[in-house]
Amino acid sequence: MRILVVDDERRMAVAIARGLKAEGFSVELAFDGDDGLHRAREGDFDAIVLDILLPKVNGYEVCRRLRAEGLTVPILMLSAKDGEYDQADGLDLGADDYLTKPFSYVVLVARLRALMRRGTLAHPVVLQAGDLRMDPARHEVTRAGTPIALTPREFALLEFLLRRRGEVVSKREILRHVWDAHYEGEPNVVEVYIGYLRRKIDAPFARNAVQTVRGVGYRLASDGG
Repeated sequence: MRILVVDDERRMAVAIARGLKAEGFSVELAFDGDDGLHRAREGDFDAIVLDILLPKVNGYEVCRRLRAEGLTVPILMLSAKDGEYDQADGLDLGADDYLTKPFSYVVLVARLRALMRRGTLAHPVVLQAGDLRMDPARHEVTRAGTPIALTPREFALLEFLLRRRGEVVSKREILRHVWDAHYEGEPNVVEVYIGYLRRKIDAPFARNAVQTVRGVGYRLASDGG
């Protein structure tokens, strides 16, 4: 799942991104309201973490404009301001939840997962390809009724493939959505994790859901293989 974090406190934003990535999320950062608006409009995000006190355009206005444009992505507002009227203003403008700094990363992740369970109107509750099923909200994967344990990164990779099942996706797309838009490591990390997935979701069941399309990328068979 992809999260946009908009916060002008760079150390805070990087720390939030690090914590979310450890939970298997893909994260993009913006450090002012203008950039946050641009990225929110252009990116396919599952949730936005939005600070209120931003340069150029404040968080209230970012939230207001996104809602006025019809974007329904869940928005969690962050602020050092803890007044009840500040919270009410954010919620009235279309935010879905509000956290006051300092906050617990455990609570942040739990709140985001709860928002995505309630707010991902465009995504099915359960993703399925044949007998391969994933419940993102419960963080559960099964094949032919058998539970499969995945690491956070494996889960994020499988979720991306399931959401694009039947389509060929390139390594670049996978890196952008599952790792980071600015990932600078080795691209063969995708091959490594595809191998991990195959050993868990394909090999024990003698079926090939994850297919390699030579010279292009990978595809998850729409019928589960």
